[in-house]
Amino acid sequence: MASSNFICSHHIYSSCNGKIHSNSFKKASFSIPSSYKFKHASCSERGFRFSRIRATASDSKTGRKQVQVVYDIEDKFNKLADEVDKNSGMSRLTLFSPCKINVFLRITGKREDGFHDLASLFHVISLGDKIKFSLSPSKSSDRLSTNVPGVPLDDRNLIIKALNLFRKKTGTDNYFWIHLDKKVPTGAGLGGGSSNAATALWAANQFSGCVAAETELQEWSGEIGSDIPFFFSHGAAYCTGRGEIVEDILKPLPFDVPLVLIKPQEACSTAEVYKRLTLDRTSKVDPLTLLEKISRSGISQDVCINDLEPPAFEVLPSLKRLKQRLIAAGRGQYDAVFMSGSGSTIVGVGSPDPPQFIYDDDEYKDVFLSEASFITRAENQWYTEVSMEAASSPMEFSGSIE
Repeated sequence: MASSNFICSHHIYSSCNGKIHSNSFKKASFSIPSSYKFKHASCSERGFRFSRIRATASDSKTGRKQVQVVYDIEDKFNKLADEVDKNSGMSRLTLFSPCKINVFLRITGKREDGFHDLASLFHVISLGDKIKFSLSPSKSSDRLSTNVPGVPLDDRNLIIKALNLFRKKTGTDNYFWIHLDKKVPTGAGLGGGSSNAATALWAANQFSGCVAAETELQEWSGEIGSDIPFFFSHGAAYCTGRGEIVEDILKPLPFDVPLVLIKPQEACSTAEVYKRLTLDRTSKVDPLTLLEKISRSGISQDVCINDLEPPAFEVLPSLKRLKQRLIAAGRGQYDAVFMSGSGSTIVGVGSPDPPQFIYDDDEYKDVFLSEASFITRAENQWYTEVSMEAASSPMEFSGSIE
C-alpha cells in the first residue's frame, strides 16, 4: 500500500535543570495510508492547526466505508519529537538583552590602577536589544551582524570578546553566527554593550550544556568590562569597586513605576567625563544612606545623585539645559530627573511621557525617546522582554531555543 509522509514541527527545549520546555523546532515524520481521506481537504495546505485527524478507508470498487480512524496527531507529534530530541543539541537561541540605569552613582575615590571607586544602585529596565545566536559550522571564528551602522563587528565588540572569553575559560569550541537587533542607543550611559556581553556569555553557556556556574560567568565577565558582572545579578544590585562587586538588593524597585528616557544625538565620552571629574566636587552623602532611603521611601529627587553629572555637563552643556528644562516643565509629573551613568541619557521617573517642549522645539527633534519600567529576572533564567502593560507581572524566561 502506498503511503504519504508528513513532516511536523514541534517546540521543545531541555534546560540545564533537566526540565522540558516548549521552545525548539525539530522534525519528525509519520505515515498515513494513501487510501485515507482527510475529512477537510484543505488541511494539508493550511498546515496542522488541529490536534486530531479523522480519516476513513474505503473499498475502491464498492465505495463502502470499511473503517474510520480518529488520529491524535498532537500526541503522536509530541512522542516522536521527544524521541528525536533526546540526544540532539541546541542549534539556535534568541535572548533579550536589557539595559540598565544608575538610580544613584557616587564616585568615592581614585584607585591606584587608574580607575575610580564607585557606589551605585544599578537596576535593569525594560528597554533592550535582541540577540540571535546560531551555531556556526566554523571552528575558527564567529560572525556578527547588526541592524545599526557603525557598530564594530570584530573583536572590538563586547559580544565577540565575551565569546572568546568563554572559550578561553571553558575550553569549549563552539563558534556562532550572531545577529544583534539594536534598540539601545550607544554612548547613552545605559550599559547596552555590557548587557550584550553578559547575554553572550549566558548564551554560550547554554549551548555548552551549562558547564559554568552563573557565579563563574559573573566573575569572568569583569575581565572585559566593569559593568558586565551586574547583569548576572537578579536585576537590582548595589555595586561597588569599579562596578564589578555586585550585591543583590532584597527589594527591587516596583515594576509599575513608569520611566521616560531622553537621549540627545550627541554622546558623552566616558573617558572624557572621568577626565574632567574632580573628587572635591562630588557629593559627600553616604551611598548606604541613599540605598536605605530608597528602600524605605522609593525614588525622590534628593536620592538620585550622580557625581558624573557635573563633568558630563561640561562635556555637553546642552545636557545640563535638557535636565533643567525637564525638571521645570515636568514639575509634579516626575518624582526625579537625573542622568544615567556617564550620560547622555536623562531619565524621568514617574511618567512615561516627555514634556511638550520635546516635541515642539527643533533642538530636540532628533532625540531618542523611550518609555521603560524596572524589571528583574528569576533564578536560573535570563531576562525577558515585557510591555508596559505587563510591567507589574513576574519576570519569565525570554529565550526561545531551537
